Amino acid sequence: MSARNIVRIGAAAAAAVLCMMLHSPAGCCIVLAVLAVFLIGESILTDVRRKRRLTELIDYITRVQDDLTLSAPECSDEGLTGILQSEIYKVVALLREQYSTEKDRKEYMSDMLSDISHQIKTPLTAIQLMTELLEQPDLDGDKRLQYAEKIDSQVGRITWLIRNLLTLSQLEAGVLKMKPVSVDLGELMEDIRSSLEIMAEVKGVSLEVKVPDTEIKADRHWLREALMNVIKNCIEHTDEGGNVQVKGSENNLYTELIIEDNGSGISEKDLPHIFERFYKADNSSPQSVGIGLALAKNIINAHSGIIEAESEKGRGTKFTVKIYAV
Repeated sequence: MSARNIVRIGAAAAAAVLCMMLHSPAGCCIVLAVLAVFLIGESILTDVRRKRRLTELIDYITRVQDDLTLSAPECSDEGLTGILQSEIYKVVALLREQYSTEKDRKEYMSDMLSDISHQIKTPLTAIQLMTELLEQPDLDGDKRLQYAEKIDSQVGRITWLIRNLLTLSQLEAGVLKMKPVSVDLGELMEDIRSSLEIMAEVKGVSLEVKVPDTEIKADRHWLREALMNVIKNCIEHTDEGGNVQVKGSENNLYTELIIEDNGSGISEKDLPHIFERFYKADNSSPQSVGIGLALAKNIINAHSGIIEAESEKGRGTKFTVKIYAV
């Protein structure tokens, strides 16, 4: 076996052990021992420059275990020492990437838990208060029923919130996959219109839907969820006597839906953030948790689609959804 191949094998061994050194003090000793073997081998060649480079590598490995951001010393050696250095630097780069990914994941989970805790705090406080009221022995039957119904409502709100947060997390992590099938767009939009009809009537808002009877490839359940969230948002921010319109068109590239209202509109300050999780614009209702549009955007993106918003304060909002042909 040639010296070059021996070095390659040894370098790979040193690199593999390097993966463990961040988690085990003994790992560093093993790596240094492996490098010492190379140092002895190189000394036989009486190459002072190579021995100096190996010493620099040992020093680098010692320091990089405490700081993965350290840059590697330059090396123009294309010989055996260069091979060893290259293998070690590859592993350091991999560890640096893994560390960054793990750090991002932990920060994301921390933010997620903080969001959930913040969002369920209010309904839990309300449940606790009403539970204490129910314990009053002289509470009349009507009040008891009223508090019980409110508790049930708050429990439903928490359940809805957690379900949607989990869905949003799965979408953002790429775990939740869409299952596209042929969907009749006209039938889907009529289903959505029918489901939101009572909500619109209660607010005194006209809801009009005009889309072509075309077939699109989509996950019907999740696309319905996304479009309902957008249309509900428009209804919620449109005053009595206003209207919400949904129009559709298609071309060879995509199917387009325009969802437009003549409601309160969105301020220039809020507009860039409306698709962010838990963002609440100035005109948001007290009951809003700021998750509907974030969920809609992630679902549409999972369909290889896009959603954009245009708005002017006091003049309404226009959402454009494009689902591309696949």
